[in-house]
Amino acid sequence: MLTVEGLRSAYGRIEVLHGVDLEVRSGEIVTVVGANGAGKTTLLHCLSGTQPVSAGRIHFRGDELTTVPAYRRLRRGLAQSPEGRQIFTNLSVEENLRLGAFLFTDERVERDMQDAFAMFPILREKRNLVAGGLSGGQQQMLAIARALMGRPHCLLLDEPSMGLAPLIVAQIFEVVESLRARDVTILLVEQNAYGALKIADRGYVMETGQITMTGPAAELIADPRIREAYLGI
Repeated sequence: MLTVEGLRSAYGRIEVLHGVDLEVRSGEIVTVVGANGAGKTTLLHCLSGTQPVSAGRIHFRGDELTTVPAYRRLRRGLAQSPEGRQIFTNLSVEENLRLGAFLFTDERVERDMQDAFAMFPILREKRNLVAGGLSGGQQQMLAIARALMGRPHCLLLDEPSMGLAPLIVAQIFEVVESLRARDVTILLVEQNAYGALKIADRGYVMETGQITMTGPAAELIADPRIREAYLGI
């Protein structure tokens, strides 16, 4: 579904991605783990079109997206739930969700919203409240639900567990795993390597802007280098 070849990107003169190769197959949950500053978020920004690419290619569902504007990537089925949630704090929960569906005007929007409320019941309870008043975990739920309102074929999830209590993190990962049954392919970027690899099919390890390891998630969890460096075992 998604193929990245030799991807490079820079902030000014400082290159932060150094020839990244990566692929995500239809129906998979693929995770990219690594320390803070490894380039994981920059990678997702390049994929969603909000960060320029200086070299390499991005292919999605058979089309090259390398120079396609961000809003057109969403139209083709590639959506992102960003790091830090970035919800519209002065708008209601329902208004945030409707903005996620801005591409659509059909009757399915209401069904999509009901699906979001079924996935995150707390959002139904707070649908008319200002989103800025939600807890951190609730805001993360809203960010994921808003991205899903765009009916993506592939969802880019950036650090969904950041700053959340362990119980809420477990709930978020359960929801991410459940999206597989909804035919949503997921590329998950996470510092919580163990939690991400537990629900993933395959994983990539990123260090200083390069992919240094890749393989089935179960093998990465069992690898002594990963256990020592990222799992604290």
